[in-house]
Amino acid sequence: MTSQKQKKKKKNYVPNRLNLLFFAVFLLFSALILRLGFVQIVFGEDYRKEVDREENVTVNTLAPRGKIFDRNQNVVVDNTPLNAITYTRMQSTTAKEQLEIAKKLSEVITLDTKVIQPRDEQDYWILTRPEEAEALITDEDLQKVKDGELEEKDLYQLQLDRITEDHIKQITDEEREVLAIFREFNKGYALTPQIVKNKDVTDQEYAIVSERLSDLIGVDIMTDWQREYVFEDTLRSVLGRVSTSDSGIPSERIQEFLARGYSRNDRVGLSQIESQYENILQGQKARVKNITDSSGNLLRQERVFDGQRGKDLVLSIDMELQQMVEKVLEEKILQAKANPSARATFLDRAFAVVMNPKTGEVLSLAGKQIERGESGQYEVLDNALGAIQEAYEPGSTVKGATVLAGFQHGVIQPNSYLFDTPLFLGRQKQRKASYTNMGSINDWTALERSSNVYMFRTVLGIAGATYRPNEPIAISPNSFDVFRSYLAQFGLGVPTGIDLPRESSGVTGTETLPGLLLDLSIGQYDTYTTLQLAQYVSTIANGGYRMKPQLVREVREPIEEGGLGPVLQPFKPEILNRLDMSDNEIKRVQDGFIRVYHGSRGTASKSKVKEFKPAGKSGTAESSYYQTLSDGTRVRHDTLNFNLIGYAPYDNPEISFAIMVPYASTDFNVTGGISTEIGDEIMKAYFDLKKKRAQGQPKLQDQEQNNSEDETEEE
Repeated sequence: MTSQKQKKKKKNYVPNRLNLLFFAVFLLFSALILRLGFVQIVFGEDYRKEVDREENVTVNTLAPRGKIFDRNQNVVVDNTPLNAITYTRMQSTTAKEQLEIAKKLSEVITLDTKVIQPRDEQDYWILTRPEEAEALITDEDLQKVKDGELEEKDLYQLQLDRITEDHIKQITDEEREVLAIFREFNKGYALTPQIVKNKDVTDQEYAIVSERLSDLIGVDIMTDWQREYVFEDTLRSVLGRVSTSDSGIPSERIQEFLARGYSRNDRVGLSQIESQYENILQGQKARVKNITDSSGNLLRQERVFDGQRGKDLVLSIDMELQQMVEKVLEEKILQAKANPSARATFLDRAFAVVMNPKTGEVLSLAGKQIERGESGQYEVLDNALGAIQEAYEPGSTVKGATVLAGFQHGVIQPNSYLFDTPLFLGRQKQRKASYTNMGSINDWTALERSSNVYMFRTVLGIAGATYRPNEPIAISPNSFDVFRSYLAQFGLGVPTGIDLPRESSGVTGTETLPGLLLDLSIGQYDTYTTLQLAQYVSTIANGGYRMKPQLVREVREPIEEGGLGPVLQPFKPEILNRLDMSDNEIKRVQDGFIRVYHGSRGTASKSKVKEFKPAGKSGTAESSYYQTLSDGTRVRHDTLNFNLIGYAPYDNPEISFAIMVPYASTDFNVTGGISTEIGDEIMKAYFDLKKKRAQGQPKLQDQEQNNSEDETEEE
């Protein structure tokens, strides 16, 4: 009986435990179902949106730069279209996926493998040989990561450091072709088209890539552009340079451009006009909205803005005149070098600036420099920038400013006579004289014949000094500052304000000896640029207004059908200052400048173009040329600069000009014939062009097009 009760209890005990277990499971499942229901009902929509979430990423694609025209609507800088192959990386694209696409693309196009850098090879080797790369990491390295001595990212650098030349030699020539493409894939941002190849893309490459776009995921074709300088080397240094798609933004200006919405591989102006007017020339990029899923896969694209070519610039430069001026400089330099009697041993450059004296518009900015080539023949290089960045002793060209300074200071009056005879300074009897004793002369004669002594006596008056033969001269401490303030009114020794970066203000002497003040009055101490001399003579030519030199006349709206669009921004003439002298005083100097050309003893009286009514002032200055020998030794040579300033016609000036020929001769018994000859040729070029255009002859590029058509017909 007892045994049966025990069995019954045992039988009842087992089902109760199971019931408890089942009940617990039931509760857990109930809680889970309730939780799932809660999530489904309350947060279901949010999670569904998260799964279906799209990301909008707007990217910019390149646009051509604006064109540059000359004042006669000749295209100076244009854009040449190029076939281009691009690659756009998705945010979710892995390096291995990119590598596969690069392999496929390498079967179609060729890239120069010389662009591959050592780091590219190392990264590629690690990516393509993972087991060997992993073997470069030791257990000790891994332990250091566990111990916190190294970070996980440091392991990759260790791999790079341990890759040897033998490892790199494993990369085959076929792989290097893939690597060259893979390298281009990784130069840009995700979702931003990166140019893989835009130079020498063959028609076959372009066609095959376009046919296989569905297989080449991320690869596309497009039309790119390349900057074209239509007149080749003419004015080339002033037009400036543009970076390439390879070089992109200069490293020192990355933050500046990125803050302005640029991409790292954008092409930007690097120098001169291309840089100065970057904001205008840079095109407005096309904007494309890439719509991706949460994994970064591209779903579709929407075009937000089609983009627009940059705005066009119209220069004040006359390219036909510019070509003629450059040709004159080149010919005259080479003629002088070939003439033994010229003693032009160190002559290697010449500069000329032609302006409209009434508006400040620069019609020509030219500079030529010669170098010995490997063949021993002279090579002629463009150095137009030298006209605004290289400063030299101007010589007697500044004497018009000295006379006007004397008028303003009240030490001389119009028609004042001074005695031209040598001055002897101090007990050392330092001789300061003109090239000949002229006797009693007035301001007109002093300019016509280029008297030094007249200028010496004038500047001594400005300095409050009394001249006594063979005795020291005492000048007031601020004499140099006072006299230079007069010169600055003309633009001498101060920036001209031209719309180009990094112009030189010249070099100001630092010593203040009395004799140097006399030298300053005749252009033998401070140095000036050719542009400063052009601004100075323009100020005298137009009656006393210092005009800001301008290279850009207008900004124009770009139009697709060619030619020029509407004017967006005209650049009006800008007066920087008015001379603090009377009209009569300025007229006296103008008349003196006329006598330089037309007087019987004028220093430019040998001019052969007097029918153009020129006026101006020649200047010969002593200068020093430093020659560097093969052993590095620098040897100083005494030379002469031959300079000239002028304008024409003198009764209604249309052009003003300045010419500087540094180191022109080592013969101190000659004067600046080469500068007068260059001045004559410039005036002839200008007025011949004016006559031709008045007769309705076609503009420069129309002539070239007609000549090309004639040649084609003959062929």
